[in-house]
Amino acid sequence: MKKKLLFIVCLLISTASLVSAQEAPKIYHPEANAKEEMKAAIARAKKEGKHVLLQIGGNWCSWCLRFNKTVTEDKQLDSALNANYVIYHLNYSKENKNEEILAELGYPQRFGFPVFVILDSKGNRLNTQNSAYLEQDKGYSKAKVLEFFTQWGPKALDPKSYPKEK
Repeated sequence: MKKKLLFIVCLLISTASLVSAQEAPKIYHPEANAKEEMKAAIARAKKEGKHVLLQIGGNWCSWCLRFNKTVTEDKQLDSALNANYVIYHLNYSKENKNEEILAELGYPQRFGFPVFVILDSKGNRLNTQNSAYLEQDKGYSKAKVLEFFTQWGPKALDPKSYPKEK
C-alpha cells in the first residue's frame, strides 16, 4: 500500500511539473535578429499610425511573463495595447543580451525587468518606463497599465488633440 501511495504522489508531482513547464509561453526569442525585427515593428507602426512598445526582458523573468499574461488576458488592456502599439519583446538573457540595442536606447536595463521603451513611428525613443511603477501587490495594476498605454499612445502626443483656446 505504501509503495502504491508513493507511486501516486510521484506521478502527481511529475505531472504538475510538466504542466507548469508547459504553461509558460516563450514570448522572447534570443535567436532573433532584434535589429531587423525592430525595424519591421517600426515600419508597421508607421503604416498603422501607432507607436512601438518594446517590452524588454526574458523568458526567465517571472514579472515579464506576468505582465504579458495580465495584458493579453484582460480585454480592455489588450484592446488599448493593440489600438495604440505594435509590441516587440526584446530579449535580454544570458544567450543574447542585445547590448548594442540597449545602449542605443539609453540603457533601460538599469530599471530591471521588464522595462518598457516607447518608440514613435520613426523609431525615436519617447519614454522609458520602469515597470515597478505599474505594479500592485503581486501583479500589475490594471488602472496604472491602462493609464500608461493611454498617456504614451499616438493620440496623447498628437498636437491636434490639444486645440488652442480662443
